[in-house]
Amino acid sequence: MNLYLVQHAEAKRDTEYPRRPFSEGGYAEIEKTAKWLATKLRPSINVIFHSGKLRAQQTAEVLADYLNPPGGIKPADSLEPNADPAVWAEQLVSMSENVMLVGHLPHLSKLTSRLLCGDESRSIVEFHNAGVVCMSRDQENQWVIRWILVPGLCE
Repeated sequence: MNLYLVQHAEAKRDTEYPRRPFSEGGYAEIEKTAKWLATKLRPSINVIFHSGKLRAQQTAEVLADYLNPPGGIKPADSLEPNADPAVWAEQLVSMSENVMLVGHLPHLSKLTSRLLCGDESRSIVEFHNAGVVCMSRDQENQWVIRWILVPGLCE
């Protein structure tokens, strides 16, 4: 199983836009990332889950436009910034198809650390807006990082 963790694209400031849609720069970055994924890496993703927050939903929509997951995009609980990473760590145990989670910090960082070393307080990966961390799980349920893609590499 492959797991793709994506931090939402850059959002507008909450003082001006309380729902925080992504910014024009954020749209350009996630589109660049999505194009690179679709043309260079061609990941097979069954479904894209997002937190339900507007910036995460918009990010998931752009990714889905390029990656065409058969299961589409779906809002999911426990992907919010301060959600408990144990929820998704437990859900992933029973999953076998490749999935993408579009969420927020610090949740994504804590989930990654929990999966890799069992300690969500350790900082293992530095996430970037519109960046993707690809992890895979082996037959013994051990997770490893396969690759990390940030928009600046997608030239």
